[in-house]
Amino acid sequence: MNRTTGPGRHAAHRSAPPRRADSRRPGGGTAAARQVRARIPRYWFAEQLLLTLSGQRPVHRMIGYTLPAAYDLLAELAPSAPLRPAAPGGRTPVVHRCDEFQPRPGVIEAYARIVSGDRLQALAFRLEQGTDRRWRCSAVELGLTPA
Repeated sequence: MNRTTGPGRHAAHRSAPPRRADSRRPGGGTAAARQVRARIPRYWFAEQLLLTLSGQRPVHRMIGYTLPAAYDLLAELAPSAPLRPAAPGGRTPVVHRCDEFQPRPGVIEAYARIVSGDRLQALAFRLEQGTDRRWRCSAVELGLTPA
């Protein structure tokens, strides 16, 4: 008897278990949810800063997105990659959550939780909207625990 309908009809063709999309896990959620987050300035900048400060992207990628003082600080911090995984081959750090406070129009003070394995770190940054309506990072601060 050939089975053409029902829950097991494609089981013979599967090579892996069904994918799990759990938005409660760091980096989890659907691709659509990640695309929505990428359009929110605080999340976009948090991701870019994480890529830079974890050594995954060169610091010069942030030139057009930062003001000079913030770029200088990133250039100073980036070589030591303070947000890299705790152990070699460890889990890639991800932005777990990012929130904001707007002290006035055109200014966002954002803070992100960065998760890498069982390690949690804080990243704070300030965004300012220029006359060209583009957001630029004007300050960066890391909540690093002393070694």
